[in-house]
Amino acid sequence: MNLILRSHQFDNDLESPSRSRSTKNHQQPCTGFVLVLTIFAAVGGFLFGYDTGVVSGAMLLLRQRFVLTPLWQELVVTATVGAAALSTLLGGLVGIADILGRRMVILVSATVFAVGSVLLASSGNREMLLLGRVVVGLGIGMASVTVPVYIAESSPPTLRGRLVTVNTLFITGGQFCASVVDGAFSNITDGWRYMLGLAVIPAVIQFIGFLFLPESPRWLAKHGRLEDARLVLTNIIGSDTASGVSQSASSDTELDEPPLGLVEMEMQSIQASLDTEKAESHSKVLSEMLRHMPTRRALILGCSFQIIQQFCGINTVMYYSATIIQMAGVRDNSRAIWIAAGVAFTNFLGSIIGVWLVERVGRRVLTLTSLIGTLFGLMVLGGAFLFAALTSPPVSFSTPLAAAPCSQYKICDPCMQDPVCGFCYSLNVSMVVLGSCDPAKVDGSEGAISGRCSNGTENNFYYWAYNYCPTPYAWLAVLGMVMYLLAFAPGMGTMPWTVNAEIYPLWARGTGNSASATVNWLSNVVVSLTFLHLAEYLKYFGVFFLYLGLSFLGFIFLALTLPETRGRSLEEVQQLFSTSLYSCTRKQEGSNSEGSQVAYSHLPGVDWDTL
Repeated sequence: MNLILRSHQFDNDLESPSRSRSTKNHQQPCTGFVLVLTIFAAVGGFLFGYDTGVVSGAMLLLRQRFVLTPLWQELVVTATVGAAALSTLLGGLVGIADILGRRMVILVSATVFAVGSVLLASSGNREMLLLGRVVVGLGIGMASVTVPVYIAESSPPTLRGRLVTVNTLFITGGQFCASVVDGAFSNITDGWRYMLGLAVIPAVIQFIGFLFLPESPRWLAKHGRLEDARLVLTNIIGSDTASGVSQSASSDTELDEPPLGLVEMEMQSIQASLDTEKAESHSKVLSEMLRHMPTRRALILGCSFQIIQQFCGINTVMYYSATIIQMAGVRDNSRAIWIAAGVAFTNFLGSIIGVWLVERVGRRVLTLTSLIGTLFGLMVLGGAFLFAALTSPPVSFSTPLAAAPCSQYKICDPCMQDPVCGFCYSLNVSMVVLGSCDPAKVDGSEGAISGRCSNGTENNFYYWAYNYCPTPYAWLAVLGMVMYLLAFAPGMGTMPWTVNAEIYPLWARGTGNSASATVNWLSNVVVSLTFLHLAEYLKYFGVFFLYLGLSFLGFIFLALTLPETRGRSLEEVQQLFSTSLYSCTRKQEGSNSEGSQVAYSHLPGVDWDTL
């Protein structure tokens, strides 16, 4: 407990005049070294995004190639997510990033991802495909928890939020690139092999880059390598900035101590944090976090933030984007994949907006505004599928081939969800006529086993719908996805990772980020593994309306509990969780931050101090 008491006392001393005035009144530039470091680290985010995006388009081809049932589709998607959750959980319990270093863990994750990509590209059956997805997930899990911490620990305080957000920008960029790759190879025989295998290229690039990049300065200082830490900090801050701040601060006659350069100030801050630590096994850190009120509150917020992100349904939209678009009524696989690429670009564009806004409007405003837009997007998505379900074309033509289970379906919607069936129909102008539910080919080719639609997707005025039902509301589903992603990406897509990289003290940072990342992946598993099954019982519109309700609850929680961390050093942020919860007010008098900051204040009638 001495660790906690000393840490708390140190945090109360962090707002000294010399430190706060010099660091917060000086805007630190982004050096070339920081830019290179951030880009190579964020390739881990690119790999995460590529995997998310590539499975969306590849699933349309894999579903036919391996005759995947809804359960197998969910397993292929969630195998990566579950493996990522496992690796982040074990990484947090063992403290791999604290033992081996952030840099070494990123090198290992790139290697594991490359191996998994090779396995996926060479898959000959669905079991090997599943194994490859598991291996890729292990690499993604290690990178997802380590990369934001590495960037946060290697960034100047005034640029930290923007640089950590770059990782999320790379995630969405990876999703967009994967969608383009999906479209490029969608009409090539076994194109899914190229889609899944090309991920080895960015993994190799990241591995080579990190052979020449340093460890984070906070990790170096923690392991006694103070001169190495000082050298890295000098490269991060820049020699001109490091000395220039002393000159700007020296004009303040109220200072009792000589002004310090930014490098020395950061070194003193890091060393003071390290002085509060004691030698103990990593597994005890979590229990210390739960006993210590500020870190317990930070952990609750961080984990809840990740849960809310996933329960908004983001990875359902990304993993199944091409499937959702085709289910909304787009006939051609390639066209659905290219539309999904356009939707992914919207996500990427939203992330760029988030990078631009994060240090301008702050984490809190950006998050809550993003959630409001997400609610409207989910409302439109749910409405599109509701209208499509209400107008699902009937089975009005029976054929001798329509054996069980296909013969039992009376409308297109349940026929489309059965992997052994497809919907054959004709068009009278824009009206669907002569619809029938027929057995589908199981050799990976398009069309029914025999009959009107046996020669492909379009033959003699007959159309074969294997993964969709014809509907006039496809455009509304695409509009809903664009609205959803354009609102989600700037705030909810980036802020959970940015905030979690900021809110834990140094002694708990590795464990806190591992715990929140594990919660994120486990929530991802729950959402991804249940989407298709929920759709069977609630229908697609019901699932999106469910996400709408969960998102609204998340908005209420974050409106009550999320403080503003903009412009504060990593060591100062913990003070935000040392006051009473939960309503938020703006600090006016006595605030040493630029502008008004949202901080915790007491909610009358409720004793939150025991939380």
